This record gives sequence, structure tokens and C-alpha cells, in this order.
Amino acid sequence: MGKLIVVGTPIGNLEDITIRALKTLRSVDLILAEDTRRTMVLLNKYRIKKPLLSFTDKNSRRRIKEVLPLLKEGKTVALVSDAGMPVISDPGYNLIEECWKSGIEVDVVPGPSALTSAVAVSGFPGSKFIFEGFLPRGKNRRRLLRTLKEEKRPIVFFESPERLISTLKDILEILGDREIFIAREMTKMHQEFFRGKVSEALEHFGKKEILGEITVILSGKR
Repeated sequence: MGKLIVVGTPIGNLEDITIRALKTLRSVDLILAEDTRRTMVLLNKYRIKKPLLSFTDKNSRRRIKEVLPLLKEGKTVALVSDAGMPVISDPGYNLIEECWKSGIEVDVVPGPSALTSAVAVSGFPGSKFIFEGFLPRGKNRRRLLRTLKEEKRPIVFFESPERLISTLKDILEILGDREIFIAREMTKMHQEFFRGKVSEALEHFGKKEILGEITVILSGKR
């Protein structure tokens, strides 16, 4: 039997790659990547040449059927996402599950995470929090927010630039003017951290074009 290695990659700054991650990517037989073009940027920077296959939510079933036989033949395969740790709001859990069921060894090479990085710098308690991934759209988002009205722990979620303002408006209406932390483009050239009230965040981000990956932390009910 081979081995599947879950490898964390940088969330923005390519220099955040770990030494162990580089060694792993240089040693495997195959790399499964969410977007092969983005992973190639990382591999080219560190002069790593390995076979790449895309692994997405849409093609995961087909890829699992292709990759499991390779693992059973003794190949070593790395699973990476576009940024951060695979599976955290990214594809891959079903492949890992099949490996466990098939008796294939699974290992992890820890790396950067937008989730834990944002919590660490937010100023909110980090011992207990909940993570909601990407919030749903429209009515489903509002329905979810209503279920969180009594939640006392900080609430962490990812958001897209085009939906940030509408999400903040829903939060203000349903959960009130709580303390909020917003991290945008973490570790990149245009990194931005915002800490304040939801109403202040609406005013701040409503004045400009919003770009990049966004992580939001909302204080729990007090």
C-alpha cells in the first residue's frame, strides 16, 4: 500500500511554505491539486516538477476511482488545495475517507490556515469558537444567522468579496451591532485587518472596491 499525504500550502505569501512541505512535494509520485494552475505557481517557484492532477468537488468521484488503484499499488500521493489546509472549506475529505476504508495510510504535513491565523490575530478568545465555512446565499444565510443568535462563542466564516456587504447587512439586522474582525488578503501585499462594530465595517468596506479572500470573525452573544 502507498500513502496519501495531506499537505498544507501558503494562504498567500509563498514564503510561508514549510521545509517539510517542500520535501514532501519533491518526494511524492503525484500531486492532487484543487487548481493545477495555482499550484504550478508554487511548484515553479521552488523548482519542483511532479505530475499534477486536478481534484475538485465536481470531479472528485472520478478522481478517487483513478487514484485509489495507484495508492494500492504503492504510490505516494500528495493532496493540496489552492491555499491553506486541504478539506477546510476545500475538496478532499471523500478521498481521505476512502483511504481509511481501504486501509491506505494517511499522513499530514501541517501548514498555514486562514481560519487559525485570523483567530490568532483577531483579539477574540481562541480557546472556543465555531466555524461555519462559507455562508449560504440569500434566505438560507438569513436562516442560518437566526440559528446563531444565542451563540456565545466567536463565529468564524469565510466570505467572498461580492457578498461581504450583503452579509454584513444581514448580520446587523439579525444579530445586532456586534464586534467584528475582518481579515482580507492575509499575508499578501494588500493585506488588511479591520476590527470594530458591524456598522463601522459596513461604512468602511462600503466606500471601496473589495477584492481578495476574506475571513470574518463575529463576537458571540454577550
